[in-house]
Amino acid sequence: MSEDPQVRGVLLSHGKMAEGMVDAVSKIAGLEEGALVALSNEGCDPQGLAEQVNELVGDAPAVVFTDLRTGSCALTAQLTCRDNGRRAVVFGVNLPMLLDFVFHRNLPLDELVPRLLEKGRDSVESVPAHE
Repeated sequence: MSEDPQVRGVLLSHGKMAEGMVDAVSKIAGLEEGALVALSNEGCDPQGLAEQVNELVGDAPAVVFTDLRTGSCALTAQLTCRDNGRRAVVFGVNLPMLLDFVFHRNLPLDELVPRLLEKGRDSVESVPAHE
């Protein structure tokens, strides 16, 4: 069986945020099954959530996205990404970042993650512009 070279994504959030964002990405861009999976922290402690992430991702390269930099989702992401560079954590996810992820998941993590951070930051603006 050949390995899928594309990076998998897991979105961890509080409440139903992850489910809604993954649904939006799917409706906008379409998704291959398993490309981006939503997980909520509802009813799970960080260890239980980490076990779910590990089961979903296996040995595939992955980006674990979280809604916040702190809290149970962030702790879970950090627990699951303490390995040999096969996984990365991105805190503060937004929709433009996730869309960029699904279209560029063929990139290696060391190229993909900086790209995602830039896309996420560049998409936050105001009208009129305030600096």
